[in-house]
Amino acid sequence: MKLIHIVGARPNFMKAAPVIEAIHSFPTITQKLVHTGQHYDPNMSQVFFDQLGMPRPDYNLEVGSGSHARQTAEVMVRFEDVLLECKPDLVLVYGDVNSTIATALVATKMGIRVGHVEAGLRSWDRSMPEEINRVLTDQISDYFFTPSVDAD
Repeated sequence: MKLIHIVGARPNFMKAAPVIEAIHSFPTITQKLVHTGQHYDPNMSQVFFDQLGMPRPDYNLEVGSGSHARQTAEVMVRFEDVLLECKPDLVLVYGDVNSTIATALVATKMGIRVGHVEAGLRSWDRSMPEEINRVLTDQISDYFFTPSVDAD
C-alpha cells in the first residue's frame, strides 16, 4: 500500500508525527510526506520536523501564504502533480486547515481514498473558515479517524 501524509500547518505536524512513526512498523506500507509549505518560516516548520523526529518531506509544495482561495488553489494545483507521480492508495489529511480540504478534494476527484485524522469535530460556527474545511473534508473522506466520542 502506498500512503501519503499531508502536513502544512503547525497542529498537523503534531498529529502526523505519531501516525507516521506507528506506520513504520508495517513493512508493506510505503509512506510519503508532503509539506504544503503553508508555514515556511523555520520557526513554524523546520522546528517541528526536528523536535518531533519526523522524516524530511518527500515533497514541499512551497505554497506560502495568501488568501484562503489563493492558498487552497495553489495547494490543489501543486498536489495534483504529486499524486500523478506517486499514485498512492490513500491520502491522510490532518485537521482543518486550507491544505486539508485542498488535498482531500484533489485526491477524491482523482479516485484516491482519503482518510481524515481528527474527523468529526465541529464548532457549529460556519463563519469560521476551519469549520467549512472540517465539514467539507468529512463529506468527501472515506475513512474517519476521530479524536473523541463526541466527534464520532
